[in-house]
Amino acid sequence: MFMSPEFDVFVRFATAVAIGFLIGVQREIALVHKDRSIIAGERTTSLLSLGGAIAAMLADLYHFPSILIAFLAAVTLFVGIGYFAESWQRGRIGVTSEMAILISVMIGVLCYQGELGLAVALGIATTVILSIKVQTDQFVKALSRKELYAALQLAVISAIVLPVLPDRGLAGPPLDVLNPFNIWLMVVFISAINFLGYVFARLVGQQGIELSGFIGGLVSSTAVTLGFSERSKRQPNLSQSLAVAIIISWTVMFARMLVLVWIIHRGLFNKAWLPLVISGVAGLIYSGFMILQRRSDEKGDIKLKNPLDLAAAIRFGVLFTVVLLISSAAQYYFGDVGVLVSSAISGLANVSAITLTVAELSRDGVIGLEVATQSLLFAVVTNLVSKGLVVILGGDKMLRRAILPGLILMLVTAIVMVIFF
Repeated sequence: MFMSPEFDVFVRFATAVAIGFLIGVQREIALVHKDRSIIAGERTTSLLSLGGAIAAMLADLYHFPSILIAFLAAVTLFVGIGYFAESWQRGRIGVTSEMAILISVMIGVLCYQGELGLAVALGIATTVILSIKVQTDQFVKALSRKELYAALQLAVISAIVLPVLPDRGLAGPPLDVLNPFNIWLMVVFISAINFLGYVFARLVGQQGIELSGFIGGLVSSTAVTLGFSERSKRQPNLSQSLAVAIIISWTVMFARMLVLVWIIHRGLFNKAWLPLVISGVAGLIYSGFMILQRRSDEKGDIKLKNPLDLAAAIRFGVLFTVVLLISSAAQYYFGDVGVLVSSAISGLANVSAITLTVAELSRDGVIGLEVATQSLLFAVVTNLVSKGLVVILGGDKMLRRAILPGLILMLVTAIVMVIFF
């Protein structure tokens, strides 16, 4: 559609005004409701954003960039004077509104330059950031110094260690899978997922036993199984709710596997999602049935350790490398049967490592999609067996009685999926 130059300029200026108005409305609502005076409301920010667009246009028309620079300097000066005056009178420390003003001006400049998509995105992002002060404050308060240190470690292993690693296999088959870059990339990936799950658990808290099972499953379903099995001996009257939480954490395991596969290899995801979802739904149905039978308002008290530190990352890297090497060698020397056996063995200890391994091997064409799908299901079966043994050996008899039907249902469903997929 043809657009005249005049109409195009009008759209740019209108966009600048609209974005400035949006930012100003947010500041007006946020501060007036707190009985605080504001340095700039919706009219002021609209005019400032429009002024930024006009200054950019004049600088462009007269080929004199100093016009724009002078306007930015004048706005900065007035904002600074206003800030120091209010700080002197009210003792206020903080430059959020002042930064919002300057951003509004620069967004106006972007609008005149024709970067409307970017300007709108930045305007919305600015408004969102200004609006979630309570949530961000809660987020910061929920994190301890140790967790901040863990986040810095994640930054180190992803931004510093990863780029310097060679991106090639170290030897011929079956050692060609030992690519340092890919191996460490998987370490970064699973560490980030575990850490985000842990942060979510810290933010949401554990309002009930069933909810704590879901949240704990985001970090480690094994930790949920161990913790609640031990608790069932101390509080056997809660065995029904503890069983629900454990089954829910096992169900979340399937979601974690699907996320891993989806990111690493979409082709395998398209093949494996249905059997994995069906296996997970079996646990979801059983947990829903148990919840309808009895619901508890007791709080969960499972202890989730911070999942990220350099030692943990290195341990997972070693585990992933071993599993990757065993699976590759098994396929090289024994064919698809070797991969299935190694998947079953690996699943006893850790599902994440074998999931990443199978996804990478199928992505690189080492194994087919059908074998990869069966490998994932084999790992699911053995992992459920190992967790079931934890409940049987470490839980109260009432917990065992409540868990056993769900365990059998999930195992039978997963085995049927192995047979038919």
